[in-house]
Amino acid sequence: MSQSRISRRHFNLSLAAGAAAVCAPALGQGAWPARPIRIVVPYTPGGFTDQMARLVQPGLQARLGQPVVIDNKPGANSLIGVDAVAKAPPDGSTFGVVIAAYAANTTLYPKLPYDPAKDLVGVSLMGVSPLLAAVNNNAPFKTAKELIDYARANPGKVSFGSSGNGSAAHLTTELWKAQTRTYMVHVPYRGAVPALTDLLGGQIQLFFDAPTGLINQGKAGKVRLIGVASERRLPVLPDVPTFVEQGFANFTGSTWAGMLAPAGTPRDIVQRMSEEVARIIRSEETRAKLDAMGTFAAGSTPQEFDAFIAAETRKWGDVIRTAGVKAD
Repeated sequence: MSQSRISRRHFNLSLAAGAAAVCAPALGQGAWPARPIRIVVPYTPGGFTDQMARLVQPGLQARLGQPVVIDNKPGANSLIGVDAVAKAPPDGSTFGVVIAAYAANTTLYPKLPYDPAKDLVGVSLMGVSPLLAAVNNNAPFKTAKELIDYARANPGKVSFGSSGNGSAAHLTTELWKAQTRTYMVHVPYRGAVPALTDLLGGQIQLFFDAPTGLINQGKAGKVRLIGVASERRLPVLPDVPTFVEQGFANFTGSTWAGMLAPAGTPRDIVQRMSEEVARIIRSEETRAKLDAMGTFAAGSTPQEFDAFIAAETRKWGDVIRTAGVKAD
């Protein structure tokens, strides 16, 4: 199945699809959860991953009848936090929330402290956040086509920022370069905020980032938003066209958030958590919050999320190898 078909499937997940999933064995006399649940976030508080975990936290507490604690374990491009999940007891007391970097890291790092295929299992894809492309207001191009024409005529004169080597922003721009046959200079930053600061100041001309970092800047006219790396427009930015609409078929790039569990976690517990997460994500209240963040609500089965991760790992692995991307 192609990446675009998988993306469409997860963008348009319905309640009917979740209901049709194969039912897991009944939980043993309702014994789970018998104690507080920990959700590990492998990044600092306040970012996209942390926001997604905290979106489902209150609902999970209410529905499961136990405290749900967010445990931020940042460092090493999420490897520290993910490793903590992988090595946690598989008893249903520990879960983790990861983003697109989780799939990229499989190729980006020659040796991981965990084995994604053996140590972790998918629970649910929570949301997909297509990246936005923003250019400096004073740049000599105002549209995607003008950017391509300028970059081809002036190789190396366009510089683009990212939140670090191997980040979703970096890899999406490398994919853009490959598909448009352009040469632009990468400037990695330690986070999205300093990259956006230099975009506003004109030190770089192009920046792909998650919508949460660019929506307000674009609406305020501080940057020019030239496209969404998605197959459909964002409800929060209805006037910003997708790159697919602009003639760049198959060009999509996103960050996303999903929940994992340690391998060996009982299947009925994984299934129950998946159903609860999906129910919360698909609620009208949560959907409204996700729309404002420029994120499409998902809520998948464990099997669908595993397939999604496999497709993302292949897609970004190809980009990393082709572009020669190295970890910081």
